[in-house]
Amino acid sequence: MTLKQLHYIVTVAETGSITDAARKLFIAQPSLTSAIHEIENEYNISIFYRSNKGIKPTPEGDEFLGYARQVLEQASLMNERYTGKSSLKQKFSVSAQHYSFVVEAFVELVKQFEGEKYEFHMRETETYDIINDVAHMTSEIGILYMNKFNETIMKKTLRENGLSFNSLFIAKPHIFIGKNSPLAKKKTVSLEELAPYPRLSYEQGNHNSFYFSEEILSTMDCDKELVVRDRASLFNMLIGLNGYTICSGVISSELNGPDIVSIPLEIDDYMDIGYILPSTIKPSPLTQQYIKILCSLTPEHPQV
Repeated sequence: MTLKQLHYIVTVAETGSITDAARKLFIAQPSLTSAIHEIENEYNISIFYRSNKGIKPTPEGDEFLGYARQVLEQASLMNERYTGKSSLKQKFSVSAQHYSFVVEAFVELVKQFEGEKYEFHMRETETYDIINDVAHMTSEIGILYMNKFNETIMKKTLRENGLSFNSLFIAKPHIFIGKNSPLAKKKTVSLEELAPYPRLSYEQGNHNSFYFSEEILSTMDCDKELVVRDRASLFNMLIGLNGYTICSGVISSELNGPDIVSIPLEIDDYMDIGYILPSTIKPSPLTQQYIKILCSLTPEHPQV
């Protein structure tokens, strides 16, 4: 095994194509294929499924890729420490539900990063994709929530994908609304008071199960529903249509501006917000640093 071979395999996983990876690596396809076979034979594993539609990691390939990325990262850090030069572009990826503190932590991680070359990904995406991203090592870490409604299904899904859930904090349910909403001056809001207004939620794609919803009370009947894919659209509709979304209440005025306010919702429920990681692979130094920043932005066991 060589670092070059590991780099080849990680590039194939990222592109999903031997042809594209060979072009990106500036080597011949037969040489790339041979390098992969050498590693597979050395460790007696199959790293990729191969078909006419492309190439993707096998379950044991996913685990191998997790270790390969860590070895490459450690080699890059060692090279930078003793030569002052980084041999590889440092890569890191987060997949998360739409939480401002997650983005705030990501920004702080980039600021703290000392390498000259990097490629960091911040993916605010659907719940199922968060799980899939971390299970297949597309992202090193995922952030989502559980509560008494979805906990059984979520834990089962995480377990089936070889993932563990680590709680960051417990949040009491709030709503986000525009600062000029008729409800904006209230200290708390009841479900009855929300009835006349449109409810906003994030789309969950083909896996639009109530259990994968990003908002609690996803089964609650509502006459006016607005479904969006991104944070900007949601905030614009909160303001322009006097809509609301049920959430954790954690908001960053620096990132989201002063036009959105958070108000406690009068309901007996909670959101256990935490991060997911592969159960069998030690987090990389960058992942550990990101977790440390996340914890610094979320007080211990706050009731937000």
